[in-house]
Amino acid sequence: MNIVLLILNCILLFIGNCGGPLIMRLYFIHGGKRVWLSSWLETGGWPIILFLLIITYFHRRAKQGSSSKLFFMKPPLFIASAVIGIITGLDDYLYAYGVARLPVSTTALIIASQLGFTAAFAFLLVKQKFTSYSINAVVLLTIGAGVLALHTSNDRPNGESNKEYFAGFFMTIGASALYGFVLPLVELTYKKAKQAITYSLVMEIQMVMSLFATIFCTIGMLINKDFEAIPREARAFELGETKYYVVIVFSAILWQCFFMGAAGIIFCASSLLSGIVIAVHLPVIEILAVIFYREKFQAEKGVALALSLWGFVSYFYGEIKDNEKKKQNLVETQVPMNIPSP
Repeated sequence: MNIVLLILNCILLFIGNCGGPLIMRLYFIHGGKRVWLSSWLETGGWPIILFLLIITYFHRRAKQGSSSKLFFMKPPLFIASAVIGIITGLDDYLYAYGVARLPVSTTALIIASQLGFTAAFAFLLVKQKFTSYSINAVVLLTIGAGVLALHTSNDRPNGESNKEYFAGFFMTIGASALYGFVLPLVELTYKKAKQAITYSLVMEIQMVMSLFATIFCTIGMLINKDFEAIPREARAFELGETKYYVVIVFSAILWQCFFMGAAGIIFCASSLLSGIVIAVHLPVIEILAVIFYREKFQAEKGVALALSLWGFVSYFYGEIKDNEKKKQNLVETQVPMNIPSP
């Protein structure tokens, strides 16, 4: 069941991590200019999780009766989730600012550096144990991002100043570092929670995180008067007013898939694996950017794809070997010793 859940969350993360940046860039390419709105959309889809929680509640109620609860979260866990949510809101803004200034391919390769931050913070916060296979995966994926970085200057948008480009560049690095901190922090929250962590509770935690991140971004939107500008921006959108709202809705849905997938992988495995899966998607995002936005596909992107797949396989091969070793040790400890009678 845990493997099925892990695969399901990997699929959710794949959909969100590949689709989210592309549709956000689509908004900016065709006339969108609201960074706070884009950051709000990254977590504004939290009612989707609430809807799923209500469905699971009625399912439990049908089996357990009226004694079943809608929410299981206790106050300490709620407070921790709210704090992480506010940090996530700041990360949303940094990332949206970078996407507004940089091509998808450049943003994706900068975000790949998140794996290094995740590995470091996972070691510090949750005492993540590294094997030769996981270290190999981190190194290969980091090299893949470095290979792509060799030709970032060729992807600079026309008419963009050096100041705007480098502001987007450093904002994206900040987003990468901050989310590299958030992933192990979520894992630490699971470990320190003074209650049993179930997948239903993971959904509650993610909902509270998204809610408070959305509140953070809502304040920014109010200060920047984004709500007043939405109808005006929709009318001027190059693809049409209707498609403007379609882009907004799908952006919220895709990003919620990303966050729920990342949280689910942490629950099933670890924050390090969540960071590895995010990094593995980098070349896929690069290829999709070439297909949909006609960005250049240099040989370096093909090399990065190969390195990413190699790193991904290396990690999972190491996990399989480790699990086999644990099972063997477990069998050996359970075999009764034949002690001869006197």
